[in-house]
Amino acid sequence: MFKDYNMNQVVLPLDLEIKLQENDIAFAVHHLVEHIPDEAFAGFLQKTGCPAYHPRMMMKIILCAYTQSVFSGRKIEALLKDSIRMMWLAQGYEPSYRTINRFRVHPEVQVLLRECFVQFRCQLIQENEIDNEAIFIDGTKIEANANKFTFVWRKSIEKYSASLLEKSTQLYDELVEREIIPQIERESSDELSVEELSLITEKLEEKVEELTKEIEASEDADERKQLRSSRKEPKKAYKQFQDFVKRKLKYEKDMEIFNERNSYSKTDHDATFMRMKDDYMKNGQLKAGYNVQIATEGQYTLAYDVFSNPTDTRTLCPFLDAIEHHYFELPDYIVADAGYGSEENYLDVQNRKRTPLIIYSMYRKEKKKRVKNDPFQTANWDYHEEDDSFTCPNGNKLTFRYKSHRTDRYGFTRLFNVYECEDCSGCPFRSQCTKAKEGNNRRIHYNEKWEQQKKSIQQLLSEEKTGKIYGKRKIDVEPVFGYLKANLRFTRMSVRGKENVKNELGFAFMAVNVRKYIASSVKCA
Repeated sequence: MFKDYNMNQVVLPLDLEIKLQENDIAFAVHHLVEHIPDEAFAGFLQKTGCPAYHPRMMMKIILCAYTQSVFSGRKIEALLKDSIRMMWLAQGYEPSYRTINRFRVHPEVQVLLRECFVQFRCQLIQENEIDNEAIFIDGTKIEANANKFTFVWRKSIEKYSASLLEKSTQLYDELVEREIIPQIERESSDELSVEELSLITEKLEEKVEELTKEIEASEDADERKQLRSSRKEPKKAYKQFQDFVKRKLKYEKDMEIFNERNSYSKTDHDATFMRMKDDYMKNGQLKAGYNVQIATEGQYTLAYDVFSNPTDTRTLCPFLDAIEHHYFELPDYIVADAGYGSEENYLDVQNRKRTPLIIYSMYRKEKKKRVKNDPFQTANWDYHEEDDSFTCPNGNKLTFRYKSHRTDRYGFTRLFNVYECEDCSGCPFRSQCTKAKEGNNRRIHYNEKWEQQKKSIQQLLSEEKTGKIYGKRKIDVEPVFGYLKANLRFTRMSVRGKENVKNELGFAFMAVNVRKYIASSVKCA
């Protein structure tokens, strides 16, 4: 005996909601998006044209698709025809993949995503899922949607630009010296600008046209031959300067795209070539990508941002600015790994009236016995406050000589006290103590502010409360990246351009949050 099965019988459509399980992820997505204030959708309103799909519905279907590891616009469109939860969230609408792709790169979507994160964090606090005592910051590199082999390097452009400058200046001087073209007024004697190169090109074109007219007007074969010979050099120079103008414009455009970076991808100008770990052997490969920064608590992503520079050190200050401006007020403790430890970052966090629980690069190494007992480590040398000097392992004094300022290319200045040994000649430990050339004495560049910051961090991490908070870092922030890449299988961007990438990552991180929230809710139930 079989259950009744008849394809010819008319069946009335049922509400799809009853087909979903009680703790289905679609309900969490629906609840989250519905709590976004109406004011956030004002940017999508249009007074003319065909009525658009409601942005709440578009947000729900894209976010729900991302929770199912579906990132392609075409596949999201297919889900709207196949998935019950997607049909329920769309309420029967079936936007095309073009509409879906246009929506997720819309500039106003960033506002909606930020509201999503703010509402989600408020919900977590109300349910006591997080205590709002600290945020844990870390970064990862995610591959851009760009060609792996079409890259441009800053050093190459600088080299080619210098070569162009030398060749163009030399050729111009030769042309003026031979009186082929008149001398032009120059802004700088060091470099020919694009306008000056264009002016030289015009002068050469006029010279070529003048000689061409003379050739056409002359009836003497020898004279015509001589004029053709005279025209060769300005004609050749004219083509060269045409090329110089094109290359100069290209190099200037390249330098604008670089900004402070050392490389960019031709297919996604905002992507920078970064070394990425592609396998378990950690064989790094250079690929176009983005440096993604997140702030977490309780393994939930509370804020995120995208940067084009590969190092984490330069991202902390702007990331904290973005959190304060767009997401929430910073908690008491800012926790991060050694990649963020720098004098500038410590100073910035302290200026915000917050406590940095950020180790510096040599923190773990300095705690080892081998380093603590090493007599040639300057940190182990005796300091004498009365005469402001250090004593080296050979018993010689290093006295204060002068103060030194070092300003990096980003404009941050560090102050050093320079100490120099009285006499290193004949020292039996010279080869172990210094690499200075023979005849030069050992010097120490002592950064007093940096040393104070290091001692402060050591003290904080040795205390029970702050040490316990820092101990949570690995188990709080690292699993989020693991879930994103391994479980959600989000390892490469689907869109191009930094702003579009921000939108896509917002959907991806919120999808991770929703999946974790549903999993923990089911476990508690």
